[in-house]
Amino acid sequence: MLGLKNMSFTNWSETYSCHPELYFEPRNREELKKILKLGLNDGKVVRVMGCGQSPSDLPFTDDYLICMKNFDRVLEVNADVCQVKVESGITFKQLSDKHLPKHNLAMRIVGAISEISVGGAISTATHNSGLKFGTVASYVIDLEVMLANGSVVKCNRQENVELFLATCCGLGAMGIILTATLQCEKAYNLLQRRYAATLSGVLECLDVHLNASDHFRFYWFPHTENVVIDHINRTTEPTTKHGMVSKMKSWLREYAIGYFALEFVYWISTLIPSIVPKINYHFFNLLHSTTKSRVERGDKVMNIECLFKQHVNEWAVPINKTAVTLYELKEWLAKNPSVYVHFPVEVRFVKGEDFYLSPAYGGDSCYINVIMYRPYGKTVPYNEYWAAYEAIMIKAGGRPHWAKTYNITSSELAKLYVHYEKWCQLRWKFDPNCLFVNSYLKRVFDF
Repeated sequence: MLGLKNMSFTNWSETYSCHPELYFEPRNREELKKILKLGLNDGKVVRVMGCGQSPSDLPFTDDYLICMKNFDRVLEVNADVCQVKVESGITFKQLSDKHLPKHNLAMRIVGAISEISVGGAISTATHNSGLKFGTVASYVIDLEVMLANGSVVKCNRQENVELFLATCCGLGAMGIILTATLQCEKAYNLLQRRYAATLSGVLECLDVHLNASDHFRFYWFPHTENVVIDHINRTTEPTTKHGMVSKMKSWLREYAIGYFALEFVYWISTLIPSIVPKINYHFFNLLHSTTKSRVERGDKVMNIECLFKQHVNEWAVPINKTAVTLYELKEWLAKNPSVYVHFPVEVRFVKGEDFYLSPAYGGDSCYINVIMYRPYGKTVPYNEYWAAYEAIMIKAGGRPHWAKTYNITSSELAKLYVHYEKWCQLRWKFDPNCLFVNSYLKRVFDF
């Protein structure tokens, strides 16, 4: 097949872009195999791009770029054991909207957004929140992976185990995921209760909150003590009915105020940075000072509105470091009053797992996500905030979320992951010519 020239791609947040020499949309495995052979023969890097939602340049290359959007089929459904086998290019939104409801099934967990491919979510250990729930990768039963030489290998916890543990949260470096068998559960609704609290109040009772619901998460508004708490549980209650008046009020609150007005005042703050604390304080009161509850289909509750363009950084720390880490971040902001940061600091919790490069490897973890918006695409200062945040994360034994933006060296990474060297050795074994090694992997792992 012929690749397309003169193409360019930018991620959703418009922070990274690439201009591949050739762009491909293969329709089957044979075409995909030919692309890999072409890349090897031409000495080019070959990378797979998902939906472009990643805030980093992880999937990008200026050599040969592949989009797997034609690999979007559901191949098998076993409703008795709640498992589905899908091609890696299908999105969770397609699964949740079109396919799983036909069989009364649902994903056990989805990320903050569902417009991401299954292959991309597995490769970056996409997560949400809930101490009994791992990352998306933890619900993979088995994979089919096309290696750099074009061969297809099945891997799971019984067969080719090391390849399986290295490919889940493997950053696309081991090979191209073709199919994944996913563990689902019977379809369910979620009851979400959202209410205001204080940061100190939440952290002092953290164990209580963690065990009080299926999915607990909270959002801190920097420069204030204000926190918004979500307690989310499976329920047999029907979904909440929304009348026209209710829908209008919701739109006014969530979009007229929570999106359009917020983007405008954050844009004003690029001219007058000192108003950021007031913005954070007043928008908390406008949007979150009252208690709310709703019942919706599970994925609709777990998804969140990402609002407008942004810089994002996220690390996972051992769960027993949650309080000290957030208190240190709050203290740093208080000691640096010239640094103004946006809301929210999103705090979520994930069950520990054993994938070699998972940020949650070896124990239950707290993911702390920080954000700086880019109102109307305008550049905002964030480097000083990022540096302080990452220093606090490293001190707490944190690990970066691979799909976000961060600064860390290969020598520092090696100290954070027990199986770092094993993962690197497996990468050399399965891709000795560095076919899948783009600038991101070179920068982070020093390949």
